[in-house]
Order: sequence, then C-alpha cells, then structure tokens
Amino acid sequence: MDTLWGLDVANDRDDVDHSEDAAIDAPLMVVSDERRMQVRAYNYWASLLGDRALPSIEDLAPEELDDFGPYSILLDFSTGLENPSVVYLGTALRQECEIEGSITYIDDVPARSLVSRLTDHYLQIIANAAPIGFEAEFVNQRGSDILYRGILMPFSSDDETIDFVFGVINWKELANAPMRAALEEEVGDALRTAPLPGPTTAIWADGPTQAETPSPAHAPDDDEILDLSGMEAPDEEAPLADWLAIARDGAERVRVSEARSHAALYRAIGLAYDFALVAKARPDDYATLLADHGLKVQARSPMTAIIKLVFGGTYDKTRITEYATALDHGWATGLGVGSLADYLASYTGGLKALVRDERALRRAEAPPRPDRRHKARTAMQAASALAPDAIATDADGLAVVIARREADGSLALVAALPQDSDLGQKVILAAAR
Repeated sequence: MDTLWGLDVANDRDDVDHSEDAAIDAPLMVVSDERRMQVRAYNYWASLLGDRALPSIEDLAPEELDDFGPYSILLDFSTGLENPSVVYLGTALRQECEIEGSITYIDDVPARSLVSRLTDHYLQIIANAAPIGFEAEFVNQRGSDILYRGILMPFSSDDETIDFVFGVINWKELANAPMRAALEEEVGDALRTAPLPGPTTAIWADGPTQAETPSPAHAPDDDEILDLSGMEAPDEEAPLADWLAIARDGAERVRVSEARSHAALYRAIGLAYDFALVAKARPDDYATLLADHGLKVQARSPMTAIIKLVFGGTYDKTRITEYATALDHGWATGLGVGSLADYLASYTGGLKALVRDERALRRAEAPPRPDRRHKARTAMQAASALAPDAIATDADGLAVVIARREADGSLALVAALPQDSDLGQKVILAAAR
C-alpha cells in the first residue's frame, strides 16, 4: 500500500535561524535529510516559487537538472486530466521502465512499470494544489520487488491553473527470497571468521548512500588550497587560472566558515564576478578552463558555468542559480572589477532581495505565453465543415466529432478524433454514463 508522507517545512518564523546567508531562503524549505532525492527536488521546486502561487513552467528545464533530471517525468494536463501527455521522461526512468522510443500519453506507459504508479497520485496534486510525497513497494513488469519513493510537484503556465506536474522518483530493487537466503548464509560465515565492516545502508538509484556525507561544494586536496589573502586582484598580465584560484579560495572560505557571514559570501560572489569579467576578455583561456572541467556554457544562463567553476559542480543547485543571478545583475548594471561585493552589501535587503527583484523583472519582461486553448478554439471556429460521409468510424460505427453551431442554427462537423485515440474512447465512456 502506498504511503503519503507530509513535508515538514520552515518559513520565516522567529524560531528559525537565519544567520546563514550562504543560501537564499526559499518560501518553504524542507527540514530533513537533504541527501534524499525527493527532498532536493522539493527544495528546487520551492526555489522557483518566488512570490507566485505556483512555479512557472517556463522556469523548468528537466533536461538540465543533472541531479534528479534523469529520474523525473513532466506531465502536461492541458489536454485532459485522465490521460495527461508526457512532455519529458528522464533516461534513468526510461531505462527502468524498459521504454524504447517516444511515448505521448501516460496511458502509453507499460503496465506495472514504475511510471505507471504515478496515476495513483497525480490527481491529488490537482485537488490539493501542493506537492505530494509518496513511497510504496510493488512488483514490476519483470517480476522484481521494487521499493520506491517520490514526489509530484505542480507547475502552471498562468500562475493560476495547475496544467503541469513534475515528478521525481527514486527506487531500489529488493533481494528475492533465494538471494536473501544466500546473503544470510554468507553473513553467517563472515561472522564466524571476521568482524563485519561498519554500518551500511541500501543503495538507492540516485547514489550516494546515507552513510556517505557528500560535500555541498568541491573540496580541493590540501595541496590545492592556496592562501591567497591580500591578492584580491592579480596584475593585468596574470593568467586567467590565477583569477579562478583566487575566486575558489573565496568560495572555500565561505564553505568551511562556521559563521558564513554576509561579508564572506559577498566577497566570494564578488571574486567570482571579477573572474567572469576577465574570462569575458580572454575567451580562449576561458574555453580551455571549461573544457578541462567538463563544463559547457548555457545560452540562457551563461554565468552558471562561472559559478560552477568557482564553487564546484556539485554545489547546491539552488545556490548556483541564485549566485549566477547576482552575476547577471552585475553584468547588466555595468559593474567593474572589485565592485560587486560592496554593491551586494549596500543593496536594500542584500542578496536575497536582489535575486527576488531580478526574477520579478524577468517575469515582467518575458513575452506572454501563448494560450493554447484559445488558439485551438479559434482554429475550430474557422475550420471548414466536413461532409458526414468523410468522417471515419470504428468497427461499431462510432466516431467522436467536434461540432460548431452556425449562424443559421445548424450544426457543422468541423473535426474528428482518430479512431484509435485513447481520448476518443474516454469520451465515449463519459458520454455513456
């Protein structure tokens, strides 16, 4: 039986510690073990919320989420609630469900596959207008016992209607009875001959185990950590790598600092911005650094690569996005070398307010999203009438058609669903009730 779990959240209450400004507070942040994939996904969803009722679907790009994108699915409900279309299916989920080629609707997903389990939960998203977490055990299409947990999160194209749902699922395959017996025998033999190693935990599909403690940022080896205090600005002829080393030193000081003060954080972001300015002037050197670290520049967010170079590719993705926003703002404002840290310190509300204001400005400047429903209705209003004998029917002589009332009061047939359409079968079922 599926189990729904509640999300323990903390907002701006007086009893919440806000001394750490190394991260921008999302409207609702889960207070839990952040190594769990669904919690990281929820925190990402919360970071996109801003001051809106629902996150905008325009801000979601699952294919760019290296952390949990491969374990995700994006559903589009604009075509109907009962059988939403599949906009995106992550590679890991696709492999687990043994899906080859493209799928159009949720009904196209193989029965008893992991994705098929989502149908038990996504309608609750529409009803509650809030993320839904779940975990359960079931036997998949290969006859394997699967333990899974996940979260479904609502998105909107107009800040009012939930017309998209983004799901992230993690799973593990449980050992069958013969395998468990063999393991128990091996463990018994090991206990008689040698002590067992330290505690272990089950490995979920997203890696690392709970016994591991991954760092939120790249931690260089001891011989890579340079003492660059007092070297805020190398001389004009210094190689670009020197600028990167100084910026990384600033980021490392923020990471290891217990206080994580505003000044330390703003200094680190400022050094990253200085590096970005020099990199802009030395594109060949910058391209070499990117290639050495396996990074690519995203056209819509070029500063993200800068932040990953400075703070590390495994740094918290919410913070990467926020720091990149600060760099974008500095670039648009025309700030020079050595000026962004002071600018952030003097900005009313600091980094949090700057990111909030920048996101509000981007939403205001973004072109309006096309209204697909209005476009479709307009097309049907202008469509030519079809001859009744030109409309194909199924073996039972049935067809699902769209009719338009003409000016003289008559009905004109202007479109018909394909005979093998799942939606058409659902319409027939609904009409017969």
